[in-house]
Amino acid sequence: MSPDWLPKPIEGVIDRLVDASAGERLLVSVAALVTAILLGGVVTLVAGVFAACESPAVGVFCYNPLAVYRYLFLAPLSDPFILQETLKNSALLLLTGLAVAVSFRAGLFNIGTQGQLVLGALAAALVAVRVGPAAPAGPVGGVLIAVTAMLAGSIVGGLYAAIPGALKAYADANEVITTIMLNFIASDVAFFLVSAYFQKPGSGSVETRDVPAAARFGPEIALVLAVALVLATTYLLWGTAFGYDLRTAGIQPEAADYAGVDAKRMIVTSMTLSGAIGGLGGAVWVLMSVGRWVNGVPALGFDGITVSVLASNNPLGVLFAGPLFGSMQAGSLSIDFQLGVPRQLVGVIRGLVILLVAMPEFFRTLGVRWNMGEGQ
Repeated sequence: MSPDWLPKPIEGVIDRLVDASAGERLLVSVAALVTAILLGGVVTLVAGVFAACESPAVGVFCYNPLAVYRYLFLAPLSDPFILQETLKNSALLLLTGLAVAVSFRAGLFNIGTQGQLVLGALAAALVAVRVGPAAPAGPVGGVLIAVTAMLAGSIVGGLYAAIPGALKAYADANEVITTIMLNFIASDVAFFLVSAYFQKPGSGSVETRDVPAAARFGPEIALVLAVALVLATTYLLWGTAFGYDLRTAGIQPEAADYAGVDAKRMIVTSMTLSGAIGGLGGAVWVLMSVGRWVNGVPALGFDGITVSVLASNNPLGVLFAGPLFGSMQAGSLSIDFQLGVPRQLVGVIRGLVILLVAMPEFFRTLGVRWNMGEGQ
């Protein structure tokens, strides 16, 4: 049933989005992507009129939209540096996007993936530093340290996410509010712990000691790990009784209770699973990207929300949305340097793509929650 305050035309659009088939939703996403690209090109041209440049790229326009899009979408395939950055971003966004998608599938909004990632990264760094001296030398020791660190990151991320899950299940606390607040708490707690107890000696930054070099790995391994986890999670959600209970408890808790499923326990379980994947993302960030925990962890958890929405909150869709978003992030790094196009303008183009592609799915999600559409 739709809210009474919703205007009839908008109610009709949301009803249509809720009832859309998978093929229709794919067409909507492609049309939105094309529209966003065209709008972004217009914005780039207009911005070029007001910019100062010695030699305009096209007519009186300082910026060439085709060159901008070439760097955003094609440069990762031809430039080795941008390709490496794309692989790194894609692996991390696959994990954070998957973490958010799992909670969405269970009917929960986990906005706290960033906090779970921060604490998972810290746990992974501390465990790797601790286990390193006791591990055997060589590749075997490196694998042992890396696996132990990722396990620690997953456990800490999962336990941290279980807090808002329990508050939601047993105190009916809004998980959006609690997870947002826990993001800030996680950052402050991690900062305090590192600066007070685990500070790297002689460093002017708030950071831990370096993890053993043998435990570090490249983006290729991280990408394989992330894809395998996406496929495993997809099977878990749609190929097992546990996954059926988890999805049912999130969408129709009353029906789940009637069928004998403990909906409250499943809420806590789904949030824990989501947080564990987010914590694993933090561990991969430490082992792959920086080699230690440093203050100022990038907003990978928040980007994961965007990736999940772009993927229609479907784990398999994350396989496409993650690399797309990762490619745009990596390509934007060199546009300012190579083309002289301000990074802020690239951010506007990325925002247009995200906004237009994500909005239909966002309203569809709201429609499902409001029991709109003929199929509801």
